[in-house]
Amino acid sequence: MSQSNGFDLAIVGAGPGGYTAAIRAAQLGASVALIEKEGLGGTCLQWGCIPTKKMAKTAELLENMQEAERFALETEDPRVDLPGLMAQKDDVVKTLQEGVTSLLDGHGVVRYQGEAHIEEDGSVAVEADEGESFPVKSERVLLAVGSKPAMPPIPGTDLEGILTSRDLLTIDELPESLLIIGGGVIGMEFASIFNSFGTQVTVLEMLPKILPPIDDELARRLGPLLRRKGITSVTGATVTKIEGDVPREKRITYEHRGREKSIQVERVLLATGRVPNTKDIPLDALGIEHENGAICVNEQMVTTNPRFLAVGDAVGRMMLAHVASAEALVAVENLFGSGRPPLNYHAVPSAVFTLPPVASVGQTEVQAKEDHEHVATAKFPFAALGKAVAVDQTDGLVKIIYDEEDGKILGLHILGAEAPELIHEGALAIQHGLSLSQLGHTVHAHPTFSEAIMEAAHMGLGGPIHVMPR
Repeated sequence: MSQSNGFDLAIVGAGPGGYTAAIRAAQLGASVALIEKEGLGGTCLQWGCIPTKKMAKTAELLENMQEAERFALETEDPRVDLPGLMAQKDDVVKTLQEGVTSLLDGHGVVRYQGEAHIEEDGSVAVEADEGESFPVKSERVLLAVGSKPAMPPIPGTDLEGILTSRDLLTIDELPESLLIIGGGVIGMEFASIFNSFGTQVTVLEMLPKILPPIDDELARRLGPLLRRKGITSVTGATVTKIEGDVPREKRITYEHRGREKSIQVERVLLATGRVPNTKDIPLDALGIEHENGAICVNEQMVTTNPRFLAVGDAVGRMMLAHVASAEALVAVENLFGSGRPPLNYHAVPSAVFTLPPVASVGQTEVQAKEDHEHVATAKFPFAALGKAVAVDQTDGLVKIIYDEEDGKILGLHILGAEAPELIHEGALAIQHGLSLSQLGHTVHAHPTFSEAIMEAAHMGLGGPIHVMPR
């Protein structure tokens, strides 16, 4: 590697935000340097979204095989081959990384493998794996440094056998028991996966419900479905300590409803959220405002130092891979192109790949009632849906939240099969300000799960066909 002559944009971090920004900036004619100390794709591709979805699909198939008699099939003792699954997961990651590499190279993006160091004067240097250090000169710097697991202040988190989500993706033997500290998205997805694999799973969540960001009603309905599968979830539980020097024997003490309780398990997963990975950036010296480590930006993703931009988890608005990618497009198209509208965060969908999955977009019922005087809900159960009955996936519902005065859709929340795919209908509706009648009068193919959205709209309009009106 040699010193560069100067770039229009240097990007620190090659996750979904970083590599998307690099490709789009190059398409717009900019010279781009992309710096990454680990593999391309960031947490999402290597240790998050992609590998967990491979595991979640295996878990789903295993559950179907174990209940094959529901589909008039005969199988004998299906079980997961964990080392084989981990190898397949690694192959998926490698394939996608090769695809990103090809795209970056095809667009002429200059890639630097090494750790970026940003000095107080704003200069950027790369420390390569072999110890060589050299500057990367650029007009602008985009910070796409991502996030890292938040480490809770619980005594014993440094003991052997205490895992982060990244650690859990490298194990080669199924634990008999797993305790998950944190009932958010990461915790509940792993709970579903390992429960399906045969591990006894317990989740301890400090807040009053699992999956705190999702609509209260869907969280209440999901809880019993997970308990039916064998997952134990304890909400309102505060973990006070972890003990156990012997491998595979950990005792976790926690407080619940004023009483001290404990549980012994083989492995412990810390899933208490993530924090922006900005600790080593001299934000104050650079004149970049920040709050609790999250970088403050304007609608064009520019920081308070106009030479620096930031996107993704480092900004901390919504720690989702697709948000990082969308923010990257906003940043570079305003910097090098003809402009792009600010990201409408209200129309950003999210999905939780539990079994069954949950997906949401827009406001929850509680949030909508805080902002609007006349809020109503329209719901349709999967149990009344032809496709759901046919394929024996009747757990779940669609819930639409709308303004009674003008019918404008404020939120869409789905619990049940195909929820992560169906939710984009709600995202489109909210992005373009559609009403309940516009959604309900759109013909949906039969038999499909998407009909549940149309049927829910019909419920709100007072003319449901397949259920009695409320």
